[in-house]
Amino acid sequence: MVPAIPLATYRLQLTANFDFDAASAIVPYLKALGISHLYASPFTKARKGSTHGYDVVNHTIINPELGGEDGFERLSALLKAHDLGLILDFVPNHVGVFFDDNPWWLDVLEWGEASPHAASFDIDWDQLPYRARGGVLLPILGASYGKALENGEIELRYDAGEGSFSAWYFEHRLPIAPERYGEILHMIVKEAGAEASSAGQRILGLASRYRGLRHPNRKEAPAFKAELKDIEGSQAIIERGLAAYRAGPERPVQTLALHHLLERQHYKLGHWRLASSDINYRRFFDVNSLAGLRVEDAKTFNVAHRLVRRLIAEGKLQGLRLDHIDGLRDPAQYFQRLSRLIRHDGGKAAKSFYVVVEKILGEHEDLRPFAGVAGTTGYETLNVMTRVLARQEGLDALGETWRQISNMPPALTPVLKAAKRRVLETLLTSEFTVLVRLLGRIAAGHYSTRDFSADSLRQAFELYVLNFPIYRTYLTAAGASSDDRALIAETIEKARAEWYAADEGIFDFLRDALTMDLAKPGPALHSAPRVRRFALKVQQFTGPLMAKSLEDTAFYRTHRLLALNEVGGEPSAAALSPGEFHHLMKARARDWPHAMTTTATHDTKRGEDARARLVALSEIPGEWTAAVARWKVLNAPHIVSDGTLRAPSATFEYMLYQTLLGIWPLALPDQSLIERVQAYAVKAAREAKQETSWLNPNERYEKAVCRFVEQILDPSASAEFLESLDDFARRLALLGALNSLSQITLKAMMPGVPDFYQGTEFWDLSMVDPDNRRPVDFAERARVLAEVDRPDWQALAGEWQSGHVKLAWIRQLLRLRNERPDVFTDGDYEPLEVSGRDRDHVIAFARRRGRQAVIVAAARWFAPLTDQGRQWPRGEAFEGELHIDGYSLDGMARSGPRIPLSALFSSLPAASIKATAPGAAKPSTKRLRQYA
Repeated sequence: MVPAIPLATYRLQLTANFDFDAASAIVPYLKALGISHLYASPFTKARKGSTHGYDVVNHTIINPELGGEDGFERLSALLKAHDLGLILDFVPNHVGVFFDDNPWWLDVLEWGEASPHAASFDIDWDQLPYRARGGVLLPILGASYGKALENGEIELRYDAGEGSFSAWYFEHRLPIAPERYGEILHMIVKEAGAEASSAGQRILGLASRYRGLRHPNRKEAPAFKAELKDIEGSQAIIERGLAAYRAGPERPVQTLALHHLLERQHYKLGHWRLASSDINYRRFFDVNSLAGLRVEDAKTFNVAHRLVRRLIAEGKLQGLRLDHIDGLRDPAQYFQRLSRLIRHDGGKAAKSFYVVVEKILGEHEDLRPFAGVAGTTGYETLNVMTRVLARQEGLDALGETWRQISNMPPALTPVLKAAKRRVLETLLTSEFTVLVRLLGRIAAGHYSTRDFSADSLRQAFELYVLNFPIYRTYLTAAGASSDDRALIAETIEKARAEWYAADEGIFDFLRDALTMDLAKPGPALHSAPRVRRFALKVQQFTGPLMAKSLEDTAFYRTHRLLALNEVGGEPSAAALSPGEFHHLMKARARDWPHAMTTTATHDTKRGEDARARLVALSEIPGEWTAAVARWKVLNAPHIVSDGTLRAPSATFEYMLYQTLLGIWPLALPDQSLIERVQAYAVKAAREAKQETSWLNPNERYEKAVCRFVEQILDPSASAEFLESLDDFARRLALLGALNSLSQITLKAMMPGVPDFYQGTEFWDLSMVDPDNRRPVDFAERARVLAEVDRPDWQALAGEWQSGHVKLAWIRQLLRLRNERPDVFTDGDYEPLEVSGRDRDHVIAFARRRGRQAVIVAAARWFAPLTDQGRQWPRGEAFEGELHIDGYSLDGMARSGPRIPLSALFSSLPAASIKATAPGAAKPSTKRLRQYA
């Protein structure tokens, strides 16, 4: 029977090359590993060839490329046979647009605001500059509109099967508004010289019957198209006559005709660079081909969730992971509707339906309680685990090294603010401009605020978003909560402190607009709909601004320790003591006991074991600094220095050395490693937006960086460097492996539901996507799992390089979760005391439910216990004792209330032992939650 709350989930990235049948093939392996729920990437219909599934083009259809309904049914049946649940990564916020595969988007292009799907997209129809009629900007052209037109790259075509006209730009279909069919047909018949023919006469007669503005309209168009395609001989005439619109060199008349036709559509074609300044539909971040979906519209919500509703009702879906909830206008409303849907259609399954959300929390930010939501997908716990494995003294030393290399302090705030400015000036200028214009209209709508100039409003609002500290607020149509009011007021004061012009009430006005107080009835009544629209749209803007500025810019500019540059983390974060870790875990057990816990996702910046290696640098900062100094000298001949160009820059070079250590194989590098690092280097440089960027690639710099990578990894050119790097990397790899085993222990045993990203049962030394989405050899993992069912821990530790010890330990931990599910699903968290010399090297706690318990201990700071990473630690290396007063260990003989650390860590740096708890069960203090 599938447990109501997952015991452990396994994330699979489904693609055309790894479809439902491929997923079915590994179900027995997942069951044997101890997984309770398969957690699948989006499997609704996505763009053809999608490698991730987030570019959904139809929420109501199971993706044919993955095997469609039949493939899904086979997977569903196999999951049921093995008592495994299914969690779907669902995308409510956006859909893939452009091209020719999204029926809703194509309908909007054809009919504009008259389309029944227009309400599903967040389009500001009247925002296009230099255009009399409303429309949506389509930034799809690879050249300027004029050049694309004159070069004949935009072509008018006729679909004889539909009786419809569309313009095409390579693979992009652009439906022509039917109200223009009449003029098109008259010109086509004339161009074809078919006025006197029977077919030509019938075509002209059809066009004449629908004269007048806005004809044929939406009601008339189906009959018009059907009659047109049924006219015998019409296709041949139309194909000949389309020459009247065949733009190209030396065809100025036809080019002008096509231009005039395109200018009368519900869209405006433009160069892709226009998206940064003129785009007028809400996107997913800055991705032009992903348009925001307005699920706050009830009809849109109902249609988009039609398939989910059916799968829940059929008992084939046991959970949802909701993607990017920060993009939703009103998450509280969304989850109320989703909860009603689950209750209404889930029947008995509704009581056990599991929902988690992709949400990145800021420092000291708590997840808002939403209806039916069990918690986040776990980025905050990922970073907690990294920080508790780090050494603060080492972080301080690494900060000084970074200061010397970069000539800047290891502080995030100035880096983040500069990154926000860059993003505002480039990637998200369009969205920012839309908000500023709306704010200006609000101000102009009342005599008390009409003197606030557009420029002043823009500057004041810019200061606000630059100082906004987290991803978003959570206002609802009813207004702002006390928490949101306090956050807005605090940010307003920070912005006011940086304002040098006369205030004259502009920040009070901005505050009241952001809290929606301006919409309250009173003598100074502003436009309530505009105020609400502004405040709620700001919430959808600050999230993408923070994400693009922090995760995709600042993380690539500051490199004190790359292990901390992780989604949901902070590069300048401090290490955590065991006591601080315990405090956080007790709160998690109380408030979010069923939230997901992760160490790797498809979006993490580096693999979980690469991160575990790098955090070990905080244990040997002096050796690291000395090594970097030597490597810089050895590799100086490979640096390109020409005038103001230094490739790579000093800070980028420092980042590359950390990256190499994180992913370094325990064999000499081959060409594939060089190519992987080169691809990562180009992506990292563009994300940093300093020497190069995605908008304006500096090919000279990028080529020089790639050449640098190739040369330093070439044994014939850099033998001494590679020997030094390899020696250091091997030691760091051992420290990292030990950290990884402790990290896995914490993830599996701490409060929450542990999630395992595909393939990470062996050492995960990947970099950011697409590197972390490479194929996984599941057959090898299944073979090893069968071999380690009764593990010899000493032997596995002796050949730790293979990664088999990690898989075996994961299996051991998940076996415990399956044997004592209540301890982990509903159990308490109790810190345990450690005494002796190495007490600071151990994190220990008990999970208990009634008399059942599990004792957990994980070691850290391994450098002094391993001869600085030169040998696997033996049990006698640890001095100290674990206090387990009152607990008795199941099946183990011992004397006294303490366990020597030397016995606890005799083979591995972690332990997890079944126990019997003392006395009666403590009354639960968990917050009551309703999950559906």
